[in-house]
Amino acid sequence: MANLFYSLIDQTREFLHAAETPVPSVGEYLKKELSQHAARWTEDEGTRKLKLAILNSFFNLECCVSGTHSMDLVALAPFGEYTVLPGLDCTFPGGYQGLPDHIVASLPQDVMTFNKPVKTIHWNGSFQEAVSPGETFPVLVECEDGTCFPAHHVVLTVPLGFLKERLDTFFEPPLPTEKAEAIRKVGFGTNNKIFLEFAEPFWEPGCQHIQVVWEDASPLQDAAPAMRDTWFRKLIGFLVLPSFPSAHVLCGFIAGLESEFMETLSDAEVLQALTHVLRRATGNPQLPAPRAVLRSCWHSAPYTRGSYSYVAVGSTGDDIDLLAQPLPVGGEKPQLQILFAGEATHRMFYSTTHGALLSGWREADRLIALRDPQARPPEPRL
Repeated sequence: MANLFYSLIDQTREFLHAAETPVPSVGEYLKKELSQHAARWTEDEGTRKLKLAILNSFFNLECCVSGTHSMDLVALAPFGEYTVLPGLDCTFPGGYQGLPDHIVASLPQDVMTFNKPVKTIHWNGSFQEAVSPGETFPVLVECEDGTCFPAHHVVLTVPLGFLKERLDTFFEPPLPTEKAEAIRKVGFGTNNKIFLEFAEPFWEPGCQHIQVVWEDASPLQDAAPAMRDTWFRKLIGFLVLPSFPSAHVLCGFIAGLESEFMETLSDAEVLQALTHVLRRATGNPQLPAPRAVLRSCWHSAPYTRGSYSYVAVGSTGDDIDLLAQPLPVGGEKPQLQILFAGEATHRMFYSTTHGALLSGWREADRLIALRDPQARPPEPRL
C-alpha cells in the first residue's frame, strides 16, 4: 500500500506544467486513482478494508507533511513545484534556538530588541525621529505598548497565519489588493507534535516508529463524527526518539482541525486519550500510562495561528512570489520599505526552515544591492 500511495503521489507532481488538470486538488486525484485500483482488488472484504485503512493512514501522514486538514485543500497543478532538499534532516542540540543564537552571535551587542509585539506597520509616510532631526523615514513600526520605531526598511517575517488574521489592521495604508488576495489564497494549516514520556519502553529494542491504523477508516469515505470522541484518529503514529537512561519518549504527529481541537484540551485529557489509543494498539489494557506529556499548540499561539503554508486550491506558486514582492511596487517613493520573508515566501521550499532561512538571505541581498549597486552579486543560493 505504501508503494501504491507514493507512486500516486509521484504522479501528482507530473501536472506542474500541464495545460489543465483532471481535478483541482491532490486529494481528489489520489482518491479517484485509488477507487480504480480498489475496484480491481480480488481479496476478501476484510483484506480490502484493511488495505483502505492503511491507505487512510498515509493520507493523514501527507496532511502532516503539507500542514493541511485535508489533501482536498491542496492544489494539484502546482504540487510538483515543492522541492525536497537533499540530505539528512538536522536536529540542533538544545532545540531550534541554537540556529538564531548562532546567527545573532555575529552581531554587535545590544542591537536586538525583544518582547515588542507589533500593532501596525505604517508605510509610504514621512516620519521623524527625535535623535535624527531633519531626517525623515518612510516607515513607522508601532508596537502594542505604544513604542514606535521609524525605519527606512522593515523585513517582515511573521507567519502567514498571523498575516491572515491581522490583514485588515496590521498595515496602514492597507496592502495593495493583489498582495492581500495572495495572503488570503495561499493555504496555512496546523501540524502539531505530542511528546509522551514513559518510565520504561513498551516497544521492541530497535523500533523506530509506531504506525497507527484504524481498521474501519477509508480515504474513500467522508466521516464526520463528534470531534471530541475521534480527534485522536487523525494521529499518524509515533516516532521513537533516542532514549536516555531515565527517559523514553514517543513523538506523535497530528494535523488539521483535529490537531486544532487537541489544543483546546487539557494535558490530562490528551494523555488519557493517547493512553487509550496505545492500549488498544498493543492489546494490553494494563499498559502503564505515560508519566508526562508535552505538545506544541501552533494554532492557538497568537503570533503564529498555525504551523506552515501550502499551495491551496485556487492559488499557485505565482501567489507565493507575489507575497514575497517588496513594497512599494514601482513609482518614485522610497523603495524596499517593507520586505517580506519567511517560509511562505519561498516558492520551492515553503513550509521548511531552510526555506525561511533562504528567504531572509534573499531580502538581505535586496537591501545590499539597493545600498551598494556596485556590490558583487551574492554566490548562488539553493
